[in-house]
Amino acid sequence: HPIVRKVTFTGSTPVGKMLAGLAGQHMKRVTMELGGHAPVIVCEDADIELAVRASGGAKFRNAGQVCIAPTRFLVHEDVRADFVAALTRHAQGLKVGDGLLDGTTMGPLANPRRVAAMADFLGDAVKQGATLCTGGERIGEVGNFFAPTVLDNVPQTARIFNEEPFGPVASVRGFTRLEDAIAESNRLPYGLAGYAFTGSLKNAHLLSQRVEVGMLWINQPATPSAELPFGGLKDSGYGSEGGPEALEACLNTRAISITNV
Repeated sequence: HPIVRKVTFTGSTPVGKMLAGLAGQHMKRVTMELGGHAPVIVCEDADIELAVRASGGAKFRNAGQVCIAPTRFLVHEDVRADFVAALTRHAQGLKVGDGLLDGTTMGPLANPRRVAAMADFLGDAVKQGATLCTGGERIGEVGNFFAPTVLDNVPQTARIFNEEPFGPVASVRGFTRLEDAIAESNRLPYGLAGYAFTGSLKNAHLLSQRVEVGMLWINQPATPSAELPFGGLKDSGYGSEGGPEALEACLNTRAISITNV
């Protein structure tokens, strides 16, 4: 319709591609904030307590149903056992239930389909050799509650390491070379958000330059704010929903030249 001048969409990558195609047929501007599969790189010199507190909180916020939720935990082998143990304790300490009740720290999934999807992801990962550390099951018969879950030693071929889970499952895989962790972070066609934890400024600089995401948080939890750009790379979309950059797609830049009047 001619009255529509711009399309902004937050949602899945397949729907975003469809809308972008339709908008292109009519030369409508678009901003796309689409799906992600956020890597978390934990280096051998990281503060493990900080890494678990920050990434664990972001992972299980809204039961993992957040576009920038951490999903692929890449942990250096020297600290992997400690990290997995601490993350498991964090997950076990969450109270799942009605968000309107005092003490609840994680609510339900959006619908029964998401509960079934979590079971499918877990079944596939465990079948391929992943270790279930905690969770992995539906809670109760009423509502769409699923236990906060931690998987260790998840193979690269597991579905949950290739498809956005959008649920309360943290998948851990080890690495020994930072270059390998960066390559794994960039392997998928998604590039919305990423996280990293390190005590080295050299590592932090390398990660900031090499990890292909629109937003990267190093040694801190996700902290989106109105003054910062919010958007992704690759199949995670384009354009920004934050910062002054968000205004650019809503404005027309024109050149006006006037001779003496």
